Amino acid sequence: MKREFTIALAGNPNCGKTCIFNALTGARQHVGNYPGVTVESKSGRFVLNGMEIRLIDLPGVYSLSSNSPEEEVVFRELTRPGIDLILNVIDSTIPQRSLYLTTQLAELHIPMLLAFNMSDDAAKKGLKFDIPKLERYFGSPIVRTVGCRAGGVQALLEKLAGMLTEPDRHGVPMLSYGADIDEAVSAVAAKIDTLDIVGYNHVPSRFFAIKLLEHDRSAWHIDAFRPILGEVEAQIKHLLDRHAIETDTFMADRRYAMLAGACRDAITTTRERRREISDRIDVVMTNKYIGLPLFFLIIYLTFWFTFTLADPLMGYIEDGFAWLSDLVKGSWPEATLPYLRSLLTDGVIGGVGGVLVFLPNILFLFFAIAILEDSGYMARAAFVMDGVMRRFGLQGRSFVPLVLGFGCTVPAIMATRCIESERDRKTTIMILPLMSCGARLPIYALIIPAFFIAQYQALVMWLIYLIGVVVALIAARILKSTLFKGDGEIYLMELPPYRMPTLRSLLLHMWDRGRMYVQKAGTIILATSMILYICNTWPEKTVFDKDYDAGIARLENDKRLTPLQIGALERSGLVSGEVLAEVKATGTLPDELLDELRKEELPSVLCSAVEVAQERNEAIAELENERQSELMEYTISGRVGHMLEPFFRPIGFDWKLTTATIGALAAKEVFVSQLGILYAAGEADEESVPLRQQLIQNYTPLQAFCIMLFCLLSIPCLATLAIIRRELNSWTMPLYEAGGLFLLAYLTTMIVYQAGSLLRIGTKLIG
Repeated sequence: MKREFTIALAGNPNCGKTCIFNALTGARQHVGNYPGVTVESKSGRFVLNGMEIRLIDLPGVYSLSSNSPEEEVVFRELTRPGIDLILNVIDSTIPQRSLYLTTQLAELHIPMLLAFNMSDDAAKKGLKFDIPKLERYFGSPIVRTVGCRAGGVQALLEKLAGMLTEPDRHGVPMLSYGADIDEAVSAVAAKIDTLDIVGYNHVPSRFFAIKLLEHDRSAWHIDAFRPILGEVEAQIKHLLDRHAIETDTFMADRRYAMLAGACRDAITTTRERRREISDRIDVVMTNKYIGLPLFFLIIYLTFWFTFTLADPLMGYIEDGFAWLSDLVKGSWPEATLPYLRSLLTDGVIGGVGGVLVFLPNILFLFFAIAILEDSGYMARAAFVMDGVMRRFGLQGRSFVPLVLGFGCTVPAIMATRCIESERDRKTTIMILPLMSCGARLPIYALIIPAFFIAQYQALVMWLIYLIGVVVALIAARILKSTLFKGDGEIYLMELPPYRMPTLRSLLLHMWDRGRMYVQKAGTIILATSMILYICNTWPEKTVFDKDYDAGIARLENDKRLTPLQIGALERSGLVSGEVLAEVKATGTLPDELLDELRKEELPSVLCSAVEVAQERNEAIAELENERQSELMEYTISGRVGHMLEPFFRPIGFDWKLTTATIGALAAKEVFVSQLGILYAAGEADEESVPLRQQLIQNYTPLQAFCIMLFCLLSIPCLATLAIIRRELNSWTMPLYEAGGLFLLAYLTTMIVYQAGSLLRIGTKLIG
């Protein structure tokens, strides 16, 4: 008895197919792309009654007409050998439209199980199904499911187990297209039978006959059918002469007519047809006056949610990596392989840890986005934004890839394959890098809490994202008026009913994105951090312009207190006997005591000693910084940074920010990693200073804002440029993209920085 099976999961978009896929496979999933096509593939495995089952989640389609890349993929997958069963998911709240795909799947004569999903919502709408009658009509068993609920697929599993053990027990669909069509189908099918095509013997000739008569692109591209295309054309002409309508349109009409009859006999509606909750909510959410402000409010709350929940966890992770670094430094003698020791602590732990510390931000942001997607609000957002986007030359269908761009630009660019208009698709691809992807989030999460008070942090984050959206829309308007000029197309939007997202689905979504982020940190960012660390520390300078050690030693000696000053300190009663004994023994004021004394009213002789000691401490710190700066400037990064610094100085960047910007070409998160390595390498002692504190001490709020602005608008990562080249099949387009975005980022940031400096907005150090 066969113990391994392959099941194809098919259905319309928004039918709950993903929920069922997740419920069956859990986290045992693999996500990729179909060979040669940028359409996402997803497969998973699960065990049912000892049977090993591979579940292939096909792209959501409305038909098998090969009018889109998704439909071509589904056609190709279902006509290749090895599919044991089709699990067709039906949105039972709109059965007549959802079953259109079923009429085409039934022609394959592959055992098929129909899952009438969202059956609870259908019941609320007053829909009742005569299941036995529908089963006879389609020749397939039917099971009701609620994929988004725990236990909602139990009946599906039971029915599935029975079908796999007895795979041949399925009926013949009661589908007829009318005498004239059926005759044409039979004539073409007979010709196909004479060809005896080896690769497609498992597919009924009737299926291919129908596809050929519909002028299906995928079927017509099969070379083995070339000998009979004359007969196909003759039958198409015969039907056109008889009905004065194209065959594909005529057959689609016949399918809908068949479905209307089947649904009329087997589906009834109670008289309790009341207005659904979704409709009542949409009166507010899609209102032409308040829908757009509500959308921006929801996005603002998303960022507030992300910052509020992530901030405490970020602190724990930051402390954890600092503890790990100190542990390694404490257990690894400084004299033993010092270069390797520094590479591990400052390069690997400092670089990768500086990126992983923002994992909570990533997780909570994608958790919030998953809520918006699974609840059905994202479709409303597309509806609300459609009017705005059309003013900039785009259509509502472009909205979904743009929202996905907040996660990662690469899959968002792939998602543009759903845009039928080539001009709109190219425009959307070119502006997508302006969306603040998840890779930029660590940059924002590093800078915003450091330079802006808590009550304005979500607002600043919202503003950065909004700037990206506004610039993208303006760029779209320019592109549609120049390079991709053309008329817009009508886009019919589907608004699925609101649903309560399941915790399991949300956690799986969050886990998937978090895993990708960690994998990126453990591969690309790890490798880049190590390379950057080498560039930041090599070559090592041994001969300095000054004798820093002698200067520091001289200042340390000059810090000693006179007996008169020590006596004044003793009489003041401000220090304990233990501390006073230490002062008498060393003749100097400890730094902790110095900070405390600065807050007190002191005698003039003691006040003078404190001021002098403070000045000498600052002079020592300045010498330490000069030495570290001279060390860093001698390295590869320092030389490249200083060479480019004059060019970047008008936008407020020093050589460290400049080198971090270059490193970010590999992955945007590397910007944070590079800064962490640079400032770790520049520390004068073993005590680590948090990167945020380092930035506060070296940059102004205006510079901080310009950093975020430049990273938002500038060249995307190399992976994004590579996918643009692949999608547009052009080397020049990614080059234009990189050059155009760099010029845009530089000019915009320069204007903001120079204007802010002139008006003295945020130009003071706060550290």
